[in-house]
Amino acid sequence: MDVKTESVLVQNLCVPCGCRCRYCLLSWDGTPVGVGWERSLAFFRRFRAGIRAARLELPVEFAFGYAMEHPDLPTALTQLRELGSPHTEFFQCDGMRLRNPEECRGLAALLSREGVKKLNFTLYGLEDYHDRFAARAGDFAAILRMMAAAGEQGLSVSCGIPLTLESLPQIPELVALLQSRKLASRIFLFVPHEEGRGKLIAPIRVTASALSELPQPLQVLLNRKIFRPEGEWLTTGAFVPETRRSLLLSLREDNIERLERMEPLALLRELEALDEQYYGAFPSLDELAKRYGDPAGEKLYRQRDLFAHYRSRYAAELGIHPYDVTDERQSGSRRY
Repeated sequence: MDVKTESVLVQNLCVPCGCRCRYCLLSWDGTPVGVGWERSLAFFRRFRAGIRAARLELPVEFAFGYAMEHPDLPTALTQLRELGSPHTEFFQCDGMRLRNPEECRGLAALLSREGVKKLNFTLYGLEDYHDRFAARAGDFAAILRMMAAAGEQGLSVSCGIPLTLESLPQIPELVALLQSRKLASRIFLFVPHEEGRGKLIAPIRVTASALSELPQPLQVLLNRKIFRPEGEWLTTGAFVPETRRSLLLSLREDNIERLERMEPLALLRELEALDEQYYGAFPSLDELAKRYGDPAGEKLYRQRDLFAHYRSRYAAELGIHPYDVTDERQSGSRRY
């Protein structure tokens, strides 16, 4: 199957996160793996120029993490605007430092002045549970303060709530709290990934029968076209072929010197080869589903996560350890 490269994201994981969430996709351990800020911008400009010089109609974007708490945020946003980064309009607010109400208002005003329009937050449950899940006391209250400040500035606020067997009983009260205080214009539920530390919370993956216990107005906050029980994926033939991919180039202290020596097109082809080698090590999703799928399975998955779940089982069964292009701490790819 031919897979078309549709975009490249250059990433610099250089900013610490204030949390240690149980399901962290990036397995944050307190030590950033990225490189110096200016060095990463210089690399991005050269890389993008090389792609454009080759007349490739390929979007090339820049992003940073682990959190958005850049030490010089106004300057960073100015630079990101010049680069056309998606961060300049959409801001993920998880893991930022704890702020008092006045500091929250100051940050919201700054973001508004800088042209940021949308903020997103994640709440894992009610206060005590959320703070334990995020591994930071006071995180829940700080998020609510920042949401309120953002609303006062006219910024669009959305809130995602990961749905697990543990969080499900808390959903009615949590959503009621957000709605009564008018803290978010959009509230949605999602089923956590099974990558990074997400593998550790697989035992509390939500099931279809558990979901049915939620009141219907809350059930619709979960996109059931995307999140389906395993059995439904298997029996309805709902899998969509993954014919496109986004490449991820992660700038790290352990690779930056080599990357700086490479020509952009050679680097692009290297990323595509990594993608082909990884997926070439596994049977197709349909074949894996026949091998490992449970037609009566009630646990909810995205297609991406169910595919990852089956690949993990296959790798364990055969004892193989291919370079994992889906590990977002390092360079790789995403198919869709």
